[in-house]
Amino acid sequence: MVARRKKSFPEYIPRTWRASLRDTTVLLGEFREPVLFFSIAIIGLGFVYYYLASRLNEPIGSLAEAIYLMLTLTFLQPSGVFPSHPILQVFYFFMPLLGVATLARGLADFGLLLFNRRARSKEWEMAIASTFSNHTILVGLGHLGFRVVSKLHQLGENVVVIELNPSAELVSSVQHRGIPVIQSDATRLIALESAGVKDARTIILCVQNDSINLQVALKARSINPGIKVVIRIFDEEFAKTLHDQFGFTALSATEMAAPVFASAAAGMDVTNPISVEGQPLSLARLTINKGSTLAGHTVGFIEDNYHLNIVFVRYDHNSEMHPTDSRMITSGDMLGVLGGPEELSHLLHDNA
Repeated sequence: MVARRKKSFPEYIPRTWRASLRDTTVLLGEFREPVLFFSIAIIGLGFVYYYLASRLNEPIGSLAEAIYLMLTLTFLQPSGVFPSHPILQVFYFFMPLLGVATLARGLADFGLLLFNRRARSKEWEMAIASTFSNHTILVGLGHLGFRVVSKLHQLGENVVVIELNPSAELVSSVQHRGIPVIQSDATRLIALESAGVKDARTIILCVQNDSINLQVALKARSINPGIKVVIRIFDEEFAKTLHDQFGFTALSATEMAAPVFASAAAGMDVTNPISVEGQPLSLARLTINKGSTLAGHTVGFIEDNYHLNIVFVRYDHNSEMHPTDSRMITSGDMLGVLGGPEELSHLLHDNA
């Protein structure tokens, strides 16, 4: 049975509810100027009416009553007796016009946008993304990016996607899985911030351009120095340089690389796959987590059930090369494993 990560209290709240709350807050912020203007107008005209009424021998009970009268006049529900002086009568005709011109129209626009979120798809996707933390950001929803997202979703990872020119078919398939897709240029800081890079655990760069991938990686590190970077690089020498200087996990974009990208993003150190008898194999290194379902099983059990080979076991700063089948695996052990991308992904998933 796969061990599942315990969720904190906010995660029990449906994600769409939290996104709706965030989106509504943003909308209210956008309409703060009309609301502020309306409030000032009501209070200010209440003062004027109170002053004029006392001077024109039609005094009103109090200043608060005058302000309340202005508010009720705005909605065509006057709370006082119709005045006899023409100057005061002007308020009874002017205030409804003010209400329609400011607050009523503002509320209508707010309601239209609030209940028609599809017309604001980008803002809604950003609202969904804002509910994630300790998640993975994927930049570049091409064919490789789509396969990586699919594998991460299978591994139970939370993912936010950034793509400048997304394919409608790929976007629909990804969003159907509850994964937000932000249509924006990832080289802009605002795009990374919208995807929650500050709270993200990993960023995967799958754009078919080494320069863009590097640019986005460095910007992500400037915002979140501790973020893990998994980057698609075509130049092997350049990939090695990035790993040595920045600690990036640089992988080549082969046809079978998607599970490797996903595994690397989820916390396993994985090499680029090599072809052995037509089968892609990678060498991976992972540490057995506390409470992992792998702990308590033997090397032979893991090799037989996951169809891979355990090359070494490291514990207490000692390495045991080619461990025997009877060797028991415990939490805290580091394993060196040779296997195919799919097999490594399943092993990582069960170690979660």
